[in-house]
Amino acid sequence: MKQRFFIEQGDITTYAVDAIVNAANTTLLGGGGVDGAIHRAAGPELLAECRTLHGCKTGEAKITRGYRLPAKHVVHTPGPIWRGGHAGEEQLLENSYRNSLTVAWENGCRTVAFPSISTGVYHFPLEQAARIAVRTILDFLDEHPDMERVTMVCFDDQTHWAYDTAAREFLD
Repeated sequence: MKQRFFIEQGDITTYAVDAIVNAANTTLLGGGGVDGAIHRAAGPELLAECRTLHGCKTGEAKITRGYRLPAKHVVHTPGPIWRGGHAGEEQLLENSYRNSLTVAWENGCRTVAFPSISTGVYHFPLEQAARIAVRTILDFLDEHPDMERVTMVCFDDQTHWAYDTAAREFLD
């Protein structure tokens, strides 16, 4: 199973996979960070399709085509905004990862790339978020042996280190 989960540093908009996950906001109409980068790379058709989805609740996930991206699909999930850890943020973040994988799986996607959800402008503590993400992804891979590859695409060295550390914690 270890060979189906990868942690890499890079630009998620360049990944030629069945689906990339977008750390979206609840409107699904684009924003800053990875959300804005995905919308820019996909082109205006992505925004047009997102308008037909009428938003998405935090922790849930919806899928669109990838348009000008090398990925066939984009799974959009609004992660939780960190409010100190007493507003269900951990469960909502776990839901974002699990529901994204489930939506991808149900739509025939067997290779998925994730960004670090909620750790940018939503201020979820990085190391805590990494542990939740890694645990949820590994659990999903255990339950879905036909899922070929899940990649955590880290934007910078600090994020890469946090996910590597979390993965060693669960895989050792």
